[in-house]
Amino acid sequence: MSEQAAGLELRRDDAARQTVLHLRGDWIQGAEVPPFPELRAQLNAAAPRQLTLACNELGQWDSLLMAFLLQCHNYCREQDIELLDADLPDNARRLLSIATSVPPQRREQAASKRWWQGGHPLAVLRDLLDDLRLSLAFFGDVCLALWALLRGRANTRFTDFRHFCYQAGPDAFAIISLTSILVGMILGYLGAVQLQQFGAGIYVADLVTIGLLREMGVLMTAIVMAGRTGAAYAAQLGTMQASEEIDAVRTMGISPVEFLVTPRILALVVMMPLLTIYANLLGILGGGIVAGGMGISLLQYASQASAAVSLAHIGVGMLKSVVFAILIAIAGCRSGMQSGRDSAGVGQAATEAVVTSLVYLIVADAAINILFQHLGV
Repeated sequence: MSEQAAGLELRRDDAARQTVLHLRGDWIQGAEVPPFPELRAQLNAAAPRQLTLACNELGQWDSLLMAFLLQCHNYCREQDIELLDADLPDNARRLLSIATSVPPQRREQAASKRWWQGGHPLAVLRDLLDDLRLSLAFFGDVCLALWALLRGRANTRFTDFRHFCYQAGPDAFAIISLTSILVGMILGYLGAVQLQQFGAGIYVADLVTIGLLREMGVLMTAIVMAGRTGAAYAAQLGTMQASEEIDAVRTMGISPVEFLVTPRILALVVMMPLLTIYANLLGILGGGIVAGGMGISLLQYASQASAAVSLAHIGVGMLKSVVFAILIAIAGCRSGMQSGRDSAGVGQAATEAVVTSLVYLIVADAAINILFQHLGV
C-alpha cells in the first residue's frame, strides 16, 4: 500500500457557520507535515468560535498526529475555541482525551501570594482555609493510595521506598547529631543555672531527659526534617511537574500519588521515630556534658536520667514523631505536586513546603500536648 502525503486544509463553511480542519494522508513518523505556525496564522485570521476536525481522508497515523492534535488542542484552549473531535479515530480521540485531562497550571496562580506572605486579615483567613481544604483533599488521595497499597493494587515501587529511607535517615545523621547535642547542652545549662540556686542541681538530668523525650527531641528533629526532607520532596516533585513528568505518569494510567508520593511518606514515617530516638540519646549526652562541667558526676547524671525515663514519656515522643512525619511529608509532596510549571514555581514550592510544615508542626504539637494534659499522661 503506497504512502499518501500528509496534509491539511482549513475551510470555512459560512452556511453552517463553522470552520472545518480537514486532515488527509498518512501522519506517520518521517512524513512531511505542514508546520503548525501556518495553521495558527490561518486560525488567527479566521477567528472561529468552533473548530471541527474532519478525518474522512485520514490514512495511517501514529504519534506524529497526536503531537499535532495536542498543539491544536492547546491553541484552542488558549483562544477559547471549542474543538470538536467526534470525527477522529476512536483510539486517537481517547489518547487526546487522556493527554489533555490535566488542566494547565496558570502562571498567575502560581505567582500569587500565599496566606503566610501577609495581606488583609480576611484575605489571609480565606487563603488559609483554601490551603487547608487542598491539604485535606490531598490527604484523602494519600489515604486512598495507602488503602490500594494494603490491598496490593498500588503502583508503588519498594526500590524507591528504600532509596527515600536512606535519603531521610542516614543522610540526615550529621545535622541531627549536631542539633541534638547542642539542644541538650542548652537545656542542661539553663536548667542547671536555675536549679543550683535551690540546691537541686542534680535534677537537671530529669529536666533534660523529660524535656527531650516528650518535646524538644522530636520537635527539633521534625524542624530539621521539614527544612531538609520536606523541601527536598517539594523540589523533586516540583521539578517533575515543571518538566511534565507527572503528566506523563498520568497519561500512562498510573496514579502519581501511588507512584511518587506514597514511598516518600512511608520512608519518612519509618525513619522519623528512629531519628527521634537517636536525637534523644545525643541530647541527653549533651546535657550530661554540661552537668559534668557544673560538678555533677556522669554516674549521678546517668542514674537520675534513667530514673526519669518512663514508657509514657517515650510513647508521647514516638506518637509525635509519627504525626510530624506524616505532616511534613504531606506538606512537602502537596507543594511539589501543585507547584507552577517553571523554575520560579519550584523555588516557591520548596519555600511553601517548609513554611506550611512548620505551621503544621506547631499546631499539632500544641494539640497533642493539650490532649495528653487532659488525659493525665
